[in-house]
Amino acid sequence: MDTELKSMNPDPPKPEQPDPASRDDGSNSKDDRPLLKSDSNRISSTTGESIEELEKKFAAYVRNDVYGPMGRGELPLVEKVLLGIAVVTLVPIRFVLALIILVVYYIICRVCTLFSAPNRDEEEEQEDFAHMGGWRRAVIVWCGRFLSRMLLFVLGFYWISVSYRDIELPDQNKSSSQNEGKDQSEEPERLGAIISNHVSYLDILYHMSASFPSFVAKRSVAKLPLVGLISKCLGCVYVQRESKSSDFKGVSGIVTERVKESHENSSAPMMMLFPEGTTTNGDFLLPFKTGAFLATAPVRPVILRYPYQRFSPAWDSISGALHVFYLFCQFINHMEAVWLPVYYPSQEEKDDPKLYASNVRRLMAREGNLTMSDIGLAEKRIYHTALNGNISLPSVLHQKDD
Repeated sequence: MDTELKSMNPDPPKPEQPDPASRDDGSNSKDDRPLLKSDSNRISSTTGESIEELEKKFAAYVRNDVYGPMGRGELPLVEKVLLGIAVVTLVPIRFVLALIILVVYYIICRVCTLFSAPNRDEEEEQEDFAHMGGWRRAVIVWCGRFLSRMLLFVLGFYWISVSYRDIELPDQNKSSSQNEGKDQSEEPERLGAIISNHVSYLDILYHMSASFPSFVAKRSVAKLPLVGLISKCLGCVYVQRESKSSDFKGVSGIVTERVKESHENSSAPMMMLFPEGTTTNGDFLLPFKTGAFLATAPVRPVILRYPYQRFSPAWDSISGALHVFYLFCQFINHMEAVWLPVYYPSQEEKDDPKLYASNVRRLMAREGNLTMSDIGLAEKRIYHTALNGNISLPSVLHQKDD
């Protein structure tokens, strides 16, 4: 995900003639301040549009907290004082505790996977320990859920509001009657996947604490210290977002197989998917990819919100390091999770995964009071490029949107 927050142009930008409207904006390459300020009259050297026009076009990625675009806005004196206090009190404590939790869980995963061979798919470069059974798997899951919640607590999420909505879903009459017709002693049809909107990397911690599912992650995550082994214990499906090879079909096939396996086998790990494909500011819902719906299995929609007053926990247009720092500095963070009923697809939706994805998206947007937006990852890169004042915008337009 870090690649979304960097310039996507591999070549150094060419010099251009200074714009009279931006002579005093501190555009020196050593100055890390954003070129776009909150003044709506400012013009982006990238697109020729004002900040106000850009924010309307890319509203799903606009930060509306006191820290401003990219988290580098001019802060009021009170906020600076609060940050100063947090730096010498909260940040060191939270950093040490978070690191201890991560190391402890890594050791638990390392011990539980000793002398155990991972499930491998050499062709697709997949490797996981999620199919490991017995007491080892039970320890990994139980400790993972508990320590994920502890990590959220350390980060200031002392209370998480969780609600379960009992609503009548559209086109569910047939599926409901079929379920009611079954013997009461039979288990209800098992889920294929949990579907969630994507606001922050914190979403992963919540879902780990709630149900400990498998995720889709960048292939490089598998090689990270500590986190790599943990991701394999989760059973992550690894993808190469920037790859121009033809492996996307293979990854899509793996996800579909995992969803089918989760649906048919009660001992298989549950899949957790973010069909938007990237994070937003939490007020919008982007178009859904169909990967989560190709298996035509029932899904459980979940809506996550992060109410805030000062700093928004959304990871929209801010660097990862700066986001973690501000998150550590905020005394209390809030999270709300709304679980919707299981969505059983109709026959028409099974025949058309795009319709299935669209109907689930509409339901989540309605129940979560979210605005549906038709932009995606490619537009997010354009917006980030504009915020960074990168003049080589055409290269961003040609980036592959996976």
